Amino acid sequence: MEQQPKVMTLRVIVQVFLFVVIVPFLPLLISRQWDWWQAWVYAIVSILGFVISRALAARRHPDLLAERARMLRHEDAKPWDKTLAPLVGLGGAAIPLVAGLDALFGGSVGFSLPVEVLALAAILVGYALGSYALIENAYFSGMVRIQTDRGQRVVSSGPYRWVRHPGYAGALLVYCATPLFLDSMWTFVPALFLTAVLIIRTNLEDRTLQAELAGYRDYAQRVRYRLVPGIW
Repeated sequence: MEQQPKVMTLRVIVQVFLFVVIVPFLPLLISRQWDWWQAWVYAIVSILGFVISRALAARRHPDLLAERARMLRHEDAKPWDKTLAPLVGLGGAAIPLVAGLDALFGGSVGFSLPVEVLALAAILVGYALGSYALIENAYFSGMVRIQTDRGQRVVSSGPYRWVRHPGYAGALLVYCATPLFLDSMWTFVPALFLTAVLIIRTNLEDRTLQAELAGYRDYAQRVRYRLVPGIW
């Protein structure tokens, strides 16, 4: 019987604690505005979104978390993604960091409650879409690589019926709505940076899949759009 790879190494535990627990609370930890309800909601939604999506994905695809835990250690990962993947992670951490600093120094005016509610709805939709993609796709790796060791095939069910990269689409919704929800104009700076990085990564990943994954070209002809239906 083949031994399952170990998932919870010390390195993974530290990374999960920093990025899943500490980073979402950065707006509160930095600003020390403990009555900032939007920051509390943001932290809780971020943590629950991660925990619930991974728990559901692990039930359906037991080896997926091990695949994702080996991020940055895959020798066959595309060279360009060894730069882009860390940028995505650091950019994701920069969003709550900048929001916390903005609140600390009082740089932004803030948005109205209806705008914040709409932004929260967009964040929830983004997490739901990204989670749906993770649960549906057994090959949802943290790095762009053709997973011949896992028998990778084209996934065209679930949210992959609408766009070819629904995980990235969900992430973009979260990134772009967070500055509105956390009342921080300055947070649009890392959000727009992340948007550019994800668009570049989506384009390069899609080219790789079309060139190297059997059946993906046919799938791309059926599902025309990469991120946003009707646009791109």
